[in-house]
Amino acid sequence: MTAWPVPVIALVVALVLMSVVWLASLVKRDASIIDVFWGTGFVVVGWVYFLAADEHALRGPLVVGLVTLWGLRLSLHILWRNRGLGEDYRYREMRERHPGTFPLWSLLSVFWLQALLLWAIAMPLYQVQRRPEPAALTTLDVLGLVLFPIGFVFEAGGDWQLARFKRDPANRGQVMNRGLWRYTRHPNYFGNATLWFGIWLIALQSGSAWWTVIGPIVMTFFLLRVSGVALTERNVKQSRPGYAEYIERTSAFIPRPPKG
Repeated sequence: MTAWPVPVIALVVALVLMSVVWLASLVKRDASIIDVFWGTGFVVVGWVYFLAADEHALRGPLVVGLVTLWGLRLSLHILWRNRGLGEDYRYREMRERHPGTFPLWSLLSVFWLQALLLWAIAMPLYQVQRRPEPAALTTLDVLGLVLFPIGFVFEAGGDWQLARFKRDPANRGQVMNRGLWRYTRHPNYFGNATLWFGIWLIALQSGSAWWTVIGPIVMTFFLLRVSGVALTERNVKQSRPGYAEYIERTSAFIPRPPKG
């Protein structure tokens, strides 16, 4: 295919993809579109690794199929959720802080940064396609295939339940504490982290792949400390009067029965 290492090709593809999205954001004057393409970026990188592989065992097409399902579902969900809302406040604030240099600033600190992050997180996908043996599925494959649907149900189910809750005008200003949200304040983020650990377990069986745990660890760190739980709760606390009580009763991340 090329003398370049496959991960380098995947990184270049991710940077090019996010650069195109960046150009579109300049035309739309809306950097929020990067959120829509986050999941799609993993799909693209996953297929780069799959197509670059010389041979495939069952886990190769299986994993790229799972990532495609996850990534496209996430992108379509965010596209639907953000319709008509305009630019997210995070990017508006950045635009105000850097009025003269926002295009370049957003390219480096938002679009290319996310390209680097998704490339790093997707390393288990590279390992799966690089080492097809053993051909038969192993115990680690099975464990990964158990974790992935659990995570997918929590993420997609949590998103669906929250969207349904918000559609009801009677719930305006109320705290969502039903369904999966009764057991964790962030079922969607927990599900996201869980399914990526599932993918890592599938990658782990193909030898010398322990280091690719950096993928799910980075994803979990950002979900917990940067753009997920921490950011969401900082904003929700100010707009939901009953949220402090909800925090006292409900686990922040790992599901468990509520207190009291």
